Amino acid sequence: MADLTTTISESVVLNGAVRGTTNTVTTTGINNVYERIVTCTTGQTTFLAAFDTNSYGSAVQIDKEDVRYIRVTNLDATNTLELAVVGAATLYQVLIKAGQSHILCAAEDVMLAEADTSPSFGTMADLTNLQVKPAATLDVEIFVASV
Repeated sequence: MADLTTTISESVVLNGAVRGTTNTVTTTGINNVYERIVTCTTGQTTFLAAFDTNSYGSAVQIDKEDVRYIRVTNLDATNTLELAVVGAATLYQVLIKAGQSHILCAAEDVMLAEADTSPSFGTMADLTNLQVKPAATLDVEIFVASV
């Protein structure tokens, strides 16, 4: 077992004053890491990872109950990337700018997509997969840590 330490730090100088903060989280008991850089082809849907109740269903399937950290990073220096975060019945999509990341803290009970602008703060759904379909060929890094 190992500890995963993640740090997010912001720093900007405005009018001579440094603004921002650093937040560090340590997640204990990590036994598995799934790390991969994938070249994603223009206009083609690429599955980065799949999540289910076990890890033996496919080459990219990860046990959703054990996931403690997920990061998807757009490694391209210029192009943006749309990431689809797909659940059993709904999905949401986010734009990841060049060099930026999208982070999730789990794969179980982690998402809720709604078709209106009034959040219900309802029951969260399990993540089933992560997909991208880039407008330009680019590399994407996925990192998943689980117990």
